[in-house]
Amino acid sequence: MLISLPAFQSSLKLLNHHEKPPFKLPSRFSITNSQNPDCQFSTFFQANQSSVAAVVFGEASTRSRLYPLTKRRSEGAIPIAGSYRLIDAVISNCINSNITKIYALTQFNSTSLNSHLLRAYSGGLLANQEFLEVIAAYQSPEDNGWFQGTADAMRRCLWVLEKHPALEFLVLPGHHLYKMDYQKLLEEHRNNKADITVAVLDNMRDHKTGFGSFKIDINDRVIGFREEQELFMPSSVHGSKFNNDDKFSSMGIYVMNRHVMIKLLKESFPKANNLKDEVIPGAISLGLKIHAYRFDGYWEDMRSIEAYYEANMESTKKTNMKYNFYDRDFPVYTLPRHLPPSLITNASITDSVIADGCILNRCSIRNTVIGPRTRIGNGAVIEDSVIMGSDIYESMSEQRIGGEDGKHASIPIGIGEGSFIKKAIIDKNAKIGKNVKIINRDNVIEGNNETDGYIITSGIIVVVRGAVFPDESIL
Repeated sequence: MLISLPAFQSSLKLLNHHEKPPFKLPSRFSITNSQNPDCQFSTFFQANQSSVAAVVFGEASTRSRLYPLTKRRSEGAIPIAGSYRLIDAVISNCINSNITKIYALTQFNSTSLNSHLLRAYSGGLLANQEFLEVIAAYQSPEDNGWFQGTADAMRRCLWVLEKHPALEFLVLPGHHLYKMDYQKLLEEHRNNKADITVAVLDNMRDHKTGFGSFKIDINDRVIGFREEQELFMPSSVHGSKFNNDDKFSSMGIYVMNRHVMIKLLKESFPKANNLKDEVIPGAISLGLKIHAYRFDGYWEDMRSIEAYYEANMESTKKTNMKYNFYDRDFPVYTLPRHLPPSLITNASITDSVIADGCILNRCSIRNTVIGPRTRIGNGAVIEDSVIMGSDIYESMSEQRIGGEDGKHASIPIGIGEGSFIKKAIIDKNAKIGKNVKIINRDNVIEGNNETDGYIITSGIIVVVRGAVFPDESIL
């Protein structure tokens, strides 16, 4: 069933203060409940035969490396830098590269992600042939299980993808932070007449990305693949020997010619679940022409809570930012929340990012990311932390009801008076009472106290969504 949703009347929010978007934005947004292959797409697919379509995956796997931030959301939906979600970086890359035919394949904890994509990227600014479409996981009489991996998901969604006349498909993970002009990637793919082009890290050859590594020859043709911590297994069609200087870490980004993609998924590897360790290595063994596109910019794959924390801390820097959210020429798009400006009363704020709609009262904030609708009481001190904020403004009656568990009435969402938070990630809607200390008092490196509302990983305290900490609590 294809549901055409009304165009959202507001355009995307540009935090670099453009008066109007320098690039066109998707005007069509729909959610496909992929059980009806007979659905008609005539209003959506009038594109030129030479067009490119992007396929974006909203999450990595069921065993996320960013838990507990992924307890109720997929990786692509995790907030970052105050006002954004991780998937915004990838969607913005597409828009800035003039690729505005985008499919988002979602499955695990996808409600928040689907809602964000719907609300953020449905502005009515384009012609009918440009769109962002979510394809949700499904079960059918033929396939009574969920998506088993990226290859399985694409194979089961081919009935949608094949209806689009694109000659190339750009496959993208939706939870990485980087800026790439995909047109340069596509140009190199076409100039080399490749069947598949893979993006590799040119400046971090030993970086473990989770997507394996490729061996390439002097012409940047891929000749071998290995999983993490495995020996290279060159294709049988190549007999040369290579040393470690020839291996490059995969970014999980692929350009695949339409007919090659369909043949690999349907005929060559009809039972393969994943692209990274089954279909792509299989294509190498078949002798297909696979080209490596070297990327030498900043790239973070959010491989851990520590990496996510450091990426947020980078956003508070004034200079030498690894990822620039304020780039005029390559802006980052996100949801326009239509919140009031932040109200700041006698607060001391240093090297920090403050989102919209916050109420900050006589507090001290240093090197911290403050998300939307955050309330911080008098005398509170927050250092080196990520505060995700709140989804709502609480009324007095809601405060009297208590936390998400119905306990601790009168503790409002936000940071209470006199509290001290250092090197922590506070997920949304947390209720932190007065004079609470979240400081990792015992210098724990790893600890699982999820039943008490937090965990510690790499020395960073992560407070779970909706957790409640009574007055005078100490972590």
